[in-house]
Amino acid sequence: MRAGTVAVIGKANAGKSTLINVMVGEKVAIVSPKPQTTRDRILGVLTREEYQIVFVDTPGIYRARNVLTDVMMKTTETSARDVDLILYVIDGHMGVREDDVSLMKKYSSLGIPMLIAFTKIDIMPKENIPLEVAKIAEGGVDKDVFPVSARRYRNVKDLEREIASLLPEGDKFFEEDIVSDKSEKFMIGELMREKILLKYDKEIPHGVAVIVTKFQKRETGNLYDIDLDIVCEKQNHKAILIGKQGKALKEVSSFARQDMEKFLDAKVFLTTYVKVKEDWRDKQKLIREFGYDEDPLS
Repeated sequence: MRAGTVAVIGKANAGKSTLINVMVGEKVAIVSPKPQTTRDRILGVLTREEYQIVFVDTPGIYRARNVLTDVMMKTTETSARDVDLILYVIDGHMGVREDDVSLMKKYSSLGIPMLIAFTKIDIMPKENIPLEVAKIAEGGVDKDVFPVSARRYRNVKDLEREIASLLPEGDKFFEEDIVSDKSEKFMIGELMREKILLKYDKEIPHGVAVIVTKFQKRETGNLYDIDLDIVCEKQNHKAILIGKQGKALKEVSSFARQDMEKFLDAKVFLTTYVKVKEDWRDKQKLIREFGYDEDPLS
């Protein structure tokens, strides 16, 4: 039996969470086409008869603009130093850039085994794949590269096998039916935040925190009562989130509720509120209160 932890590292929007969800076979992390979708360290657990891979999904590498982003980057850096293997994910569709090579060299220098996943090959010309992959070796990074498409499940199984072969021998960390270390309550809040990221434009979704204030299953009937606070940074953001006569909030709540019901396999009675906490992403106390300043390895 082989078992170990794998830090999934890469720039924002490289496809880390999508790849983990596909490999685990369950949705353990939200996804959107926008940077900063992942804010927390999330474990995704893949268990086979011969091995168990514990993926550590980390916030995308992003230039710090506020205290929250700084906390996110510290989470990524800490996670990379306490694992058995690093899986560096690069957005193949965007091409290999100098800063990508620099980041790969940085994590390679930690002395931890590392593989590279070259993602999104389904949306780039086939003839460009070997040319872009060659840039990694030409840049001085001597690591195995796996061109993959998570959405089309291309080469994902080969990547999984190689990851497993590099893990140490040992006992499983989690029971076979566990796919994540996060609670259902946590995922409910994340599902709402995912829909906000998808529905709203520009800076508004990045300035939103979702706090689950009530998560309760009724004693009779397969139904959950869920209350959420959507916290934004400015009064005009609140107006946009709610929309004219509450239309925007109703739409995003309905969108989120459908996914919540699929996730919980139950009916959901959802109530949402929008509150303003001015510039909360730059206030350490509020960041901690909203659960973004915990020890990433606790």
